[in-house]
Amino acid sequence: MSYVSRPVRKKDAMALVTGKPVYTDDLAPKDCLIVKVLRSPHANAWIEEIKTGTARQVNGIAAVYTYKDVPKKRFTLAGQTYPELSPYDHYILDRRLRFVGDAVAIVAGETEEAVDKALKRIKVKYQVDQPVLDMHKAKDADILVHPEEDWEAKIPVGADNKRNLCVSGLEESGDVDKILGECKYTVDRTYHTKANQQAMMETFRTYCYMDHFGRLNVVSSTQIPFHVRRILGNALDIPSSKVRVIKPRIGGGFGAKQTSVCEIYPAFVTWMTGRPSKIIYSRYESQICASPRHEMEIRVRAGADENGIVRAIDVYTLSNAGAYGEHSPTTVGLSGHKSIALYRHTEAYRFAYDVVYTNVQAAGAYRGYGATQGIYAVESAVNELAEIMGMDPVKIRELNMPLQGEPLPAYGDCDTAESCTMDQCMERAKEMMNWDEKYPCKDLGNGKVRGVGVAMAMQGSSIAGIDVGGADMKLNEDGSYTLGLGCADMGTGCDTILAQMAADCMETSIDNIVVFGVDTDISPYDSGSYASATTYTTGMAVVQSCQELRGKICALGAKILQADPEEVNFDGEFVFTDEEHKVSLKDIAIQGTCGNSQELQVTRTYSSPVSPPPFMVGMAEVEVDKKTGSTKVIDYVAVVDCGTPINPNLVRVQTEGGIAQGIGMALYEDIQYNEKGAVRNNSFMQYKIPSRLDIGDIRVEIRGSYEPTGPFGAKSVGELVIDTPCPAIAAAVYNATGVRVRELPITPEKIAMGILQKESEK
Repeated sequence: MSYVSRPVRKKDAMALVTGKPVYTDDLAPKDCLIVKVLRSPHANAWIEEIKTGTARQVNGIAAVYTYKDVPKKRFTLAGQTYPELSPYDHYILDRRLRFVGDAVAIVAGETEEAVDKALKRIKVKYQVDQPVLDMHKAKDADILVHPEEDWEAKIPVGADNKRNLCVSGLEESGDVDKILGECKYTVDRTYHTKANQQAMMETFRTYCYMDHFGRLNVVSSTQIPFHVRRILGNALDIPSSKVRVIKPRIGGGFGAKQTSVCEIYPAFVTWMTGRPSKIIYSRYESQICASPRHEMEIRVRAGADENGIVRAIDVYTLSNAGAYGEHSPTTVGLSGHKSIALYRHTEAYRFAYDVVYTNVQAAGAYRGYGATQGIYAVESAVNELAEIMGMDPVKIRELNMPLQGEPLPAYGDCDTAESCTMDQCMERAKEMMNWDEKYPCKDLGNGKVRGVGVAMAMQGSSIAGIDVGGADMKLNEDGSYTLGLGCADMGTGCDTILAQMAADCMETSIDNIVVFGVDTDISPYDSGSYASATTYTTGMAVVQSCQELRGKICALGAKILQADPEEVNFDGEFVFTDEEHKVSLKDIAIQGTCGNSQELQVTRTYSSPVSPPPFMVGMAEVEVDKKTGSTKVIDYVAVVDCGTPINPNLVRVQTEGGIAQGIGMALYEDIQYNEKGAVRNNSFMQYKIPSRLDIGDIRVEIRGSYEPTGPFGAKSVGELVIDTPCPAIAAAVYNATGVRVRELPITPEKIAMGILQKESEK
């Protein structure tokens, strides 16, 4: 292979580093109406009266809309499958407001100044009710976040809006209580992860225009173009055929743009006025009314025998949906499915969960998608179990980790790990960290101590039987190829990876592959870029379309050579029977487009019945100042099994980025609300994300396996890599200080207070 497993430079690299206008706002027409949203100052309120007359009189204002002007049809903003598992609990604008930042009115005008002036002139009289802000008090509370009668859950997931339940369920196998009772060693611990913002560089943004066919064209920074088309059709109560969605370059998503956060507002304005419009979220809006990670509290009971074999795991997850239910039914599932499955000897497990509505901004998809929270809890519990046993935490994992051909309890999509090098990942990480010398800690003698911690993780590769990848491969008249994709490259480099596969399949130069991004009018259907699906699922669609196109090229070449198609070969440049009898690809291309009835274009979609997990081991070394509790990550080593790495450079970059985000979740990031439900840290001045100075050294190695169901043996990597930092860093802090912090983030205050408490107990 010339390109697969090679560090090929991204196809869009030069355009991006030279500042070419490729993003949504770069491409928006200059005459777009500026769209902004008036937002609720209350966490739970009704609009008693709203006056917009003086706002409409502002010079340059084109339209002002309230709940009186929009279709009364419920929908969900979650972009995932159909029928959607997330409840239908949205209007475009609603009389009832459910969090500070909820939409009250839409204003569109010629200039930003005019719109800002009009927003201030809208007069609203609110009936303010008591909000429910604590997820522990939400279930069966007297205060209902969604009391409306037209609330709907299309899929039975245990939801009940009259109980503030967005999702509820129980899965179990074996007698957990009996097995735990037999175990010599047990732990029963509760861990709490807070909501985090994705904090992508490019905020939410969309522009819209009407074409000459009377169709709504939506250009948006989104991970889910085809889902956005359906969502807008539902919300506007128009056929989806009236909507076209185009995705330009995306300046980061990390799951935030798997929810259709902003598209509906300019879409509604353009549909009503016929004029182009755009909305650009400020960073403030992206902090207070976005789509953050679900806050979760997870109780873990685990038991092991005298030899260190983990026999039973019991997980209960309480998840905070916020004001709306986007992605709540699916994120909570991963908190158990991806964590319990890490322990192959588990004889019995129980996984129960509740997801509750509260009056804070709605949560959504975030890299790791619930697995991050669940793995933090289960891996932390196993670290505590190892301590009770007096066993090295590496050893307990070596005894219990997934191995090739061995079971994956509770995973669901795969009964066994058909491709797995977790044992090699652990062995190599241990060498890289010099674990035996550094574990558990080293006192530096100046009030600072260094400790090390370990965690392992697994994720998935697409959603089995649901996610769809699409690819269209066409031979052009000059002998080049056009690769049409329905997946969204959001900076991950999937356009490049898929072009690498196509180039090797067609035995041509990667420069001979022209890749175009998503346009729902002409791209093959693809469920979008999420769930670690692109390389695995869309990659298989690319491989299959290329294989069929090779067959068509050979058939036409054989016809030109007057040979039997079974007798010819194709080497990327010529179709031939022998050295003397051959026809060039360019000649075939010309004949294939002029006077030929055989189409040299193939569209293929692919959906996998399984979701083979990638695996990872992460080890962290931290330095803690015991006087202040200040913690620095000194070193982080990660060894990853993503199957065949299609582009090792991009695997490494993905891993480094995911670890950096995981460090932020472990040590810094925490969306905080005041007593009235307003976000306290509504800018980067208050909401700390790690800079390059905060993440120390990150060292990455790949220990690939071969996944028989994946393209070229590949699996996924995008989400997996955020899953190990939280438990590894928490363990490293404990080993350095003796303070066990079970609520993220692990702040200096929590460590310092923990040290003081330990000293007072002596």
